Amino acid sequence: MKRVAIFGNAGGGKSTLARELAAITGLPLYVIDEIKFRPGGSEVPHEEYLQLHSAVVSRDAWIIDGFESVNLTWERFEAADTLVHVDLPLAVHALWITKRLVKGLFVDPPGWPEGSPVISSSMQSYRVLWHCHARLTPRYRSYVSQVAQHKRVFHLRSR
Repeated sequence: MKRVAIFGNAGGGKSTLARELAAITGLPLYVIDEIKFRPGGSEVPHEEYLQLHSAVVSRDAWIIDGFESVNLTWERFEAADTLVHVDLPLAVHALWITKRLVKGLFVDPPGWPEGSPVISSSMQSYRVLWHCHARLTPRYRSYVSQVAQHKRVFHLRSR
């Protein structure tokens, strides 16, 4: 296990899992939000982000946590030797977004750039929750079942 892609719907505990897995394995952790956004929440220019993303994916070892676009996500999946799909019940995802929002009013969520707009980011998470569940989650499930023959796959369905 040298290249690990962690993915799933918003609020599923992916970032917590990624940090814990990085601590256990010693693999370097790359958080998409920390690559894509500067402290305070301003976005890195797209071309610069694409270069940073490409540099990370081409490294020999990594754990990558986060989502920014379908195309780059599938690129990471292809480069990964290990896939971790966090696929919890929709209500758990919604509850954990709420938990992150409430805690984020007092302290920046771990893995988020300093000073990130917690309220607007949480609202965005709520907005994508159903869309991801209805459209991406079935594609993720299909993909992990297809590649399970030649990649290590962990399909997490409970807390």
